[in-house]
Amino acid sequence: MSEQNQEKTFRDKISTVSSEGSRVWVHCKKPKGKLYNYRSVFAYLLLLFLILAPILKVGGEQMILLDVLGRRFILFGIIFWPQDFYLFYLIMLSAIVFITLFTVVYGRLFCGWACPQTVFLEFVFRKIEWLIDGNPTKQKRLAAQGWTFEKIWKRLLKHSLFWGLSFFFSNVFLAYLIGFDELMKIASEPISEHLTGFIAISIFSTAYYFIYAWFREQVCTLMCPYGRLQGVLLDKSSIIVAYDEYRGEPRGLANKAEKEAGTTKGDCINCRQCVDVCPTGIDIRDGSQLECINCTACIDACNAVMTRINKPTGLIRYDSVTNMETGQKLKLTGRNVAYSIVLILILVFASVMFFTRPIVETTILRTPGMTYQVQENNELSNIYNFKIVNKANEDIPIEIKLLEPDYGKIIITSDILLKYNTKTEGIIVVYINKDNLKQKKIKLRFGIFKGAEMLEDYVTTFTGPEIK
Repeated sequence: MSEQNQEKTFRDKISTVSSEGSRVWVHCKKPKGKLYNYRSVFAYLLLLFLILAPILKVGGEQMILLDVLGRRFILFGIIFWPQDFYLFYLIMLSAIVFITLFTVVYGRLFCGWACPQTVFLEFVFRKIEWLIDGNPTKQKRLAAQGWTFEKIWKRLLKHSLFWGLSFFFSNVFLAYLIGFDELMKIASEPISEHLTGFIAISIFSTAYYFIYAWFREQVCTLMCPYGRLQGVLLDKSSIIVAYDEYRGEPRGLANKAEKEAGTTKGDCINCRQCVDVCPTGIDIRDGSQLECINCTACIDACNAVMTRINKPTGLIRYDSVTNMETGQKLKLTGRNVAYSIVLILILVFASVMFFTRPIVETTILRTPGMTYQVQENNELSNIYNFKIVNKANEDIPIEIKLLEPDYGKIIITSDILLKYNTKTEGIIVVYINKDNLKQKKIKLRFGIFKGAEMLEDYVTTFTGPEIK
């Protein structure tokens, strides 16, 4: 690091809190540039998906439903029941590994491009603020002036839109929990019939409004644990948004005396455009900081300045500290490639686990408290309770067959039709000739069939008397 950076104490405090402990408001400029355009397209695609996912149907089901109270989850039309929770545990473990490896290789790419906090703040709420309050200079002037007519109508308009959007997105999230159809049904009925729910969604909307109208970037700097993990997960080979101090220092334009003396300056002209556009109010030239969300706004701002002064772009860029120290161009190392392969394998594993689980789940247990029964013709019987959960999006006619042993026979109390989205229970009686029992317990294997297709098999035991 340069002596200039060593003398700074930027890591002793965060950018949004002053030395006296008061809030430092960030009034950032609206970014412009290629990367910001890419981020805008990606962000609006994410917002479109967020809004449409509870509306669209896949196989007759809501695309995504997280019905916690009903203990039913639907992902892309596939229903998951409490019996599938082991899949969620596996996916959660995979997600932890994925986040760790992804951050080690690609830094906080997720924060700048896909984090909901960034998407909502930068591409919804700040867009409205720039439209109504104007650029940072006008925003600061408006904040400092008294309650004039201009300030009153702008504040009323802006915060009304903020709360209205908060209420809208709160209802979008609610559609994921109770279903879009149920939400529309509630919305069409008088508020008096759902007063408790209306109060609850209003409170949630107000909390949502508070985050984006007041708390804002402090979610990233004070609350989010992901930023705090940077110090543990990032190393010199991680790809981050970084300032090339070896090319940029010393900063500033050379004056006449310096030019006559042959003093050279770095490419950074100290215009502070990178600071002005930063949504968390940091100076990226100070080095890697927990407040940096890798949003690339500083890259676009710096590239625009470099273009104007006929200097090469990339003074601030996606790169690793190692590459900047050695002067190499950005490239994936063997470690990065290996970690990326592991990330792909994790995604494949998670997808296979989700989309190949059986469409029915069967439990067959001997009726509690009952032993074997002695029947006519030297036969013994055991009674079993069965439960079959239908995870498919259709009614399924089921037949249960005894696969092992082949000398047994079964009687089922009734025909089995698995209704869509339900579970079916019943009783099975298994008969085995006493002469075929060579030990007290033998294995039974049932097959659950849909026509000629065996959907699942289930193993349990048949008990008889002690064999002497």
